[in-house]
Amino acid sequence: MRIYTKKAVSIDEITEFSLPLREHLKGISFISGLRIVNRLVSNDGTRKYLFALGDGHTIESVLIEDGERLTLCVSSQVGCAMGCKFCLTARGGFKRNLKAHEICDQILCVSRDIEPERKITNIVMMGMGEPLSNYKEVTGALKIMMEWLNISKRRITLSTAGFVPELERLYSDGFNVNPAISLNATTDDTRSMIMPVNKRYNLKTLLSACRRLPIPERRRITFEYVLLKDINDSAEDAARLIRLLKGVRAKVNLIPFNEYDGAHFKRPDDTTVLEFQEIVARGHISVFIRKSKGRDILAACGQLRASN
Repeated sequence: MRIYTKKAVSIDEITEFSLPLREHLKGISFISGLRIVNRLVSNDGTRKYLFALGDGHTIESVLIEDGERLTLCVSSQVGCAMGCKFCLTARGGFKRNLKAHEICDQILCVSRDIEPERKITNIVMMGMGEPLSNYKEVTGALKIMMEWLNISKRRITLSTAGFVPELERLYSDGFNVNPAISLNATTDDTRSMIMPVNKRYNLKTLLSACRRLPIPERRRITFEYVLLKDINDSAEDAARLIRLLKGVRAKVNLIPFNEYDGAHFKRPDDTTVLEFQEIVARGHISVFIRKSKGRDILAACGQLRASN
């Protein structure tokens, strides 16, 4: 595991090994890695990386700066099979799962690109793909992050569209990272329309599972709520959201829809977004409006696609 602690790209860099051992290892193995194909920098400083995998597929990662916090959003799959109607990534379809080392290689590549000036402080698994549908490799990557990359579980957030059995298994297996639930609707009809996964695990099933999660006392479950004009942004939706989250130690991130060419939805106006926030806040729920960074380079929430 010195590969990870040293961020090594070649066996020669692992100088803890003797020269004969390094020569032997070079004869039978090599250190694989991602290749940076493109790097875009947003007007707000957000960086989007396009990586080439060994088989020619591409994935994207996003580095977001917020004061002293430097968060890397990593992908867990090539594409995504969830089919969420508002998500640009879903339009590209699903190609394959990433291996644990390919997930962690995103961290290593970006770290090498920005060090020694800066260091990544937080990881969010909110990039391309549904992490919990790639359970074995994602949990393998989490283990590497925590044990070998020295990233605290408190600084790792895993987002899911609502894979209930795997969500519960994640915590029973001891991976007590920060959970983020992509909720996005307050009725089953609306959620099933924009998020097909709801037909398998409806709101009652999902939120019952959230209430059972052994979340430490000072931590909360984050619920991501993409606001879509005239779809899920009404005052009635806000009131229903309060009722849905009753009994859950929750915070809500409101994400006004990030529009893109060909999108079927629109972003609500600022007045509607603020009114929605005010209603939820009156229900004694911590609710924030997420400022979507990197929109000018398609690096914001729901915009990753890696079409190169």
